[in-house]
Amino acid sequence: MPSTLINLLKKGGIGVIPTDTIYGVVVRALDKKAVKKLYALRRKTPEKPFIVLISSITELAGFAITPTPAVSRFLKTVWPGKVSVIFPCKAKKFSYLHLGTNTLAFRLPKSKKLQTLLKKTGPLLAPSANPEGEKPAETIAEAKKYFGEKIDVYVSAGRLRGKPSTLVSFLGDSPKVLRAGAVKIKIEI
Repeated sequence: MPSTLINLLKKGGIGVIPTDTIYGVVVRALDKKAVKKLYALRRKTPEKPFIVLISSITELAGFAITPTPAVSRFLKTVWPGKVSVIFPCKAKKFSYLHLGTNTLAFRLPKSKKLQTLLKKTGPLLAPSANPEGEKPAETIAEAKKYFGEKIDVYVSAGRLRGKPSTLVSFLGDSPKVLRAGAVKIKIEI
């Protein structure tokens, strides 16, 4: 990933980049002002906070999330990979991220380029590159039609026709697949 992207993100900018699944609109997850800009740009409903991309399982602790041993074993079977996992997050200091839902979703991508970026920027919020309710952009040209000058940097990887990540919830009594996506999984805990 270009150094201009890293510098812009560190300064609170917004980028559209290829993720391990589809194009995503990204900001640093720990930059409250950038997160607020992203929510305004994507007009996201508060019931669905954005997915946080992390570079290692240990980064969950920085969000006050401590998976049980059984959940940790499950994570090791699907991460790194195209599976996003929702956890309870009651820490008030992250309310700007979870918008009162007290939940956060995380994904540890397999892409080495993306992991390198995450190690340099820290965790990134990465919703798909489209306004809520629209089809995800498959090209940078489509993303530019959606967002234009509201994005600070666009990084192209050609046409991406991937599926969104598989979404698993660890909120209730037992884990559930909420969205069948890029990976078919069985949950055994």
